[in-house]
Amino acid sequence: MSELIRVENVHKIYRMGEVEVPALRGVSVVIERGEFVAVMGASGSGKSTFMNILGCLDHPTSGKYFLEGEEVGSLSRNEWAHLRNKRIGFVFQGFNLLARTSAVENVELPMMYNGYAGKRRHERALDVLALVGLGNRVDHLPNQLSGGQQQRVAIARALVNRPSLILADEPTGNLDSATSGEIMALFERLNVEQGMTIILVTHEPDIAVHARRQIQFKDGLVVSDRLNEAVTGLAQPQGI
Repeated sequence: MSELIRVENVHKIYRMGEVEVPALRGVSVVIERGEFVAVMGASGSGKSTFMNILGCLDHPTSGKYFLEGEEVGSLSRNEWAHLRNKRIGFVFQGFNLLARTSAVENVELPMMYNGYAGKRRHERALDVLALVGLGNRVDHLPNQLSGGQQQRVAIARALVNRPSLILADEPTGNLDSATSGEIMALFERLNVEQGMTIILVTHEPDIAVHARRQIQFKDGLVVSDRLNEAVTGLAQPQGI
């Protein structure tokens, strides 16, 4: 497998007036293509700051972040916006769907910024909605969908530009246990069958257990990085 992410001695310090608050204290992590990684830790542990840096939403104070061999941690905000649209898909706890827009239109939206023609954009969105099991719900508005179906639309939207990386931030936080299990099964299938690299932030051990690898943060440091032996194999990238 090839290296997708390399984080080298990353520090992040937030300044609040005269006070410095360290959020990351020298984090170094390598993640290969095709891995499914759960990032865990209590509130204030640094896991969300780490995710923001991986998602090119926040600069590290010091240290380096490489994505697909390119140092991206120091890029400009405009360069980040282009990179996020092309190479990173995001899935959030709150779904973040446009309320008056159908499922297929929500999924089409990221492609509009990449210059996809209308027909090609529509066909691609339909294909990805079918992949996540919503081929029969494409014209439904978000309020006509269950929470689990809305999150599937959000996952389809994250996949539609064929990103290198999916970042999922507490993606089951608004879902009941049964629906959470369905969403995690979908992530597992996307990882194993489609070769998607997935990094998931969670504070719930029963969610993290679905990942092949678990990274634990505490006080801005990685205190544990281990494989989950109950989950076997490393996905081979297939493309979607």
